[in-house]
Amino acid sequence: MEILDGKVVSQAVKDSVKEKAAQLKEAGNKTPHLAAVLVGVDGASETYVASKVKNCEEVGFKSTLIRLDANIEESVLIETIEKLNADEDVDGILVQLPLPKQINEAKIIGLIDPAKDVDGFHPVSIGKMVQGLPTFIPATPYGIMMMLEHYNIETKGKHAVIIGRSNIVGRPISILLNRNSYPGNCTVTVCHSHTPNLKEICLQADIIVAALGKPGFLTADMVKENAVVVDVGITRVADSTKKSGFAIKGDVDFAGVAPKCSYITPVPGGVGLMTIAALLMNTYNATLIKSTH
Repeated sequence: MEILDGKVVSQAVKDSVKEKAAQLKEAGNKTPHLAAVLVGVDGASETYVASKVKNCEEVGFKSTLIRLDANIEESVLIETIEKLNADEDVDGILVQLPLPKQINEAKIIGLIDPAKDVDGFHPVSIGKMVQGLPTFIPATPYGIMMMLEHYNIETKGKHAVIIGRSNIVGRPISILLNRNSYPGNCTVTVCHSHTPNLKEICLQADIIVAALGKPGFLTADMVKENAVVVDVGITRVADSTKKSGFAIKGDVDFAGVAPKCSYITPVPGGVGLMTIAALLMNTYNATLIKSTH
């Protein structure tokens, strides 16, 4: 069993991005600039956004964090996005999800300029991804693909089972693993809360991507020998032994499943770190496209 180490792969991606951004600057182009919008105070979102800002600094990007109150009118957020769309210096716009109830998430995502959609959630980005055209790929699926590539995981002809069908992970990763390229060429089965015989389907899988947000859901009896398991889950579970008062748990029962795997991602230290590395790569690409046009 080998660990798919997010620390190692994300560092390799960040080193590459840092070098590319420096070359862009040397050629007389601008420094990549990511603007993040955080509405309200959500513990997990705070952690993510703080990490994104810190990582921007590490690779020599500019970053702007815009904090808005949880009970703002939708119109305030719309105005904020319109300003960022119009700001020539901003290359990437990220609106941290989930948003408060009074705000229509789909509407907000649709307002982001597709040329600055570094989260890859805009309908234009998704449409291009489905058709295999160059575009921004949602950061978590993109990070998973970079990880599979880094470890030279064989995907061609393999049966990949995705547990979860969200627009953020499940649906896009199913499309990417199905594409006629590497990593890809998998036969893909997407499972969800209404899938009967889930265990039987998982037992046929060469690759399992668990992205349903239920801690410890995937157990050893659902995984065949030598499977590759990618755990996307990241749930805060109360733990009085921890200074923070909580532990981060994945969707996979790591202790039980790991001995059966050829490769497995840990939580924390796996996919989460890759999400940020992919976001930085998308932001660099947004700047590059702008610089070459």
